[in-house]
Amino acid sequence: MNCTCTFGQGPLTAAKRPGKGEPMRFVRVARRLVRFLPLVAAYFLLPLSSPAQTIDVSGRYQCAKAKVRGKEIACTAAPLILKNDGRFELRGWEGSYLVKGEWVELSDSLLKTRAKIEPGHKIVLRYYGKHGLVEVTYERRVVELGKTALG
Repeated sequence: MNCTCTFGQGPLTAAKRPGKGEPMRFVRVARRLVRFLPLVAAYFLLPLSSPAQTIDVSGRYQCAKAKVRGKEIACTAAPLILKNDGRFELRGWEGSYLVKGEWVELSDSLLKTRAKIEPGHKIVLRYYGKHGLVEVTYERRVVELGKTALG
């Protein structure tokens, strides 16, 4: 650009011209922001994983076996009922349950315990009773369509 300069001023560079230097700053900022675009996209597009309620364990569980101090005894425990709404019943004890990984946490306003989920629709509840360590294995009876046998 040819211009007649007065008072010793030279031609203005793009960075010094009013309104001309600003676009370069925005381009640099935009380039920096584009670096984070894949992270932002992954955050919104990937499903959020929740540690709670990963599998459906609701149903009626019957006592399959029981041990007291390591010795197997006759299984006379009441059934464990896990309802679809996150509530449970066990011999008059009622409360809520939450699945966390391979554990089912049973709790009410005063007490909290957890039982281990095992393959084959089994839940193992361990607790200390008046005769020592008690381990009760509950098994959910699943009826397949077209079959009348339990198991």
